[in-house]
Amino acid sequence: MDGKIVWWKVCLGKVLEVGVLTWSLATAIIPAVAGFMPGLVLSRILVGIGEGVSPSAATDLIARSIPLKERSRAVAVVFGGLSFGSVLGLLFSPPIIQNLGWESVFYIFGLLGIIWCIGFESLKERQLGDNEGLLNLGQSSTGSGGLVSSAVSLESSDSSLEDLQNSLKDVPWGAFFKSKAVWAMIYAHFCGSWGHYTCLSWLPTFFSEELNLNLTEAAWVSVLPPLGSMVITSIAAPFADNLISNGVDTTKVRKICQTIAFVSPAIFMILSSVDLGLPPWEIVAFLTSGLALSSFAFSGLYCTHQDISREYASILLGITNTVGAVPGIVGVALTGYLIDSTHSWSISLFVPSIFFYLTGTAVWLAFASSEPQDFSKSESES
Repeated sequence: MDGKIVWWKVCLGKVLEVGVLTWSLATAIIPAVAGFMPGLVLSRILVGIGEGVSPSAATDLIARSIPLKERSRAVAVVFGGLSFGSVLGLLFSPPIIQNLGWESVFYIFGLLGIIWCIGFESLKERQLGDNEGLLNLGQSSTGSGGLVSSAVSLESSDSSLEDLQNSLKDVPWGAFFKSKAVWAMIYAHFCGSWGHYTCLSWLPTFFSEELNLNLTEAAWVSVLPPLGSMVITSIAAPFADNLISNGVDTTKVRKICQTIAFVSPAIFMILSSVDLGLPPWEIVAFLTSGLALSSFAFSGLYCTHQDISREYASILLGITNTVGAVPGIVGVALTGYLIDSTHSWSISLFVPSIFFYLTGTAVWLAFASSEPQDFSKSESES
């Protein structure tokens, strides 16, 4: 492996590691600052900062390390961990709180993040050592010995760090926002997040108030969408990679997967919002299926950042993810306002999500592309 690539991975790995460590420590200190509002707000800000940089760092590592034909599975494993973590958190938090107190949840989850950082650091050092061993072997065959290897490593390190600094200074922001494919990713991320965040926040209340499930039943039902997501992700990722391996155009594969991710929940929400006289558990099954099928996005939108630019994949995800966070604030609040105003779950929760899913599909099919783009060249030409 080229020394430059190795050190790029070291830099990106450090960003990922710092991000996880930041949110883990910020989570662990919450019980200590719970009675002090400024401290509590600061801890939540730190959690957001740590979680904010981590997806982009992971995306860049995937873009630079994983070949195209294996990319969907890599993205599915990394981002599918969100569903796995949600399931474990929902299942284990209640008994932990009941037996050890509410503070223990924050201590345990924070400690798990710190343990992950230690393991990741160990793995990173082992991989770096293996690559340095390969460099030493190559240099010793020419009679230069370990001194030359060390010099090569240091030179590669300095060169890569300089490249990193230059790349941060010369990010072609203008070229990003002139690309129709980038705007398609931005809008698709917004639309997917609207459905995800509003349902995540309001479905338990919907199950309780509209379907008359008791709180225990509603809590257990809330586990079903992430469980279904784990199953669908394990199917969608090999499906996408196999299509690409068999010669199907990458853009076509991403469009197929993202269309499934958007149209499926839209259809099931339409069925759930229309009064068909369905029993509550059939409506639960519909909504669970729709939200689970939205995980096809891991083989659609979430791979496209890396498809169009390995160099700027992390920045592109940062852009789309920032816009995608807006529904978590605006969408959730607006849904609550509409519920209070209209007393209609269809109008408040389902209709806006259906609108964004369908318009997101139209924009994605019209403008999305996985063709590699040279944004730096586009910026210099303009």
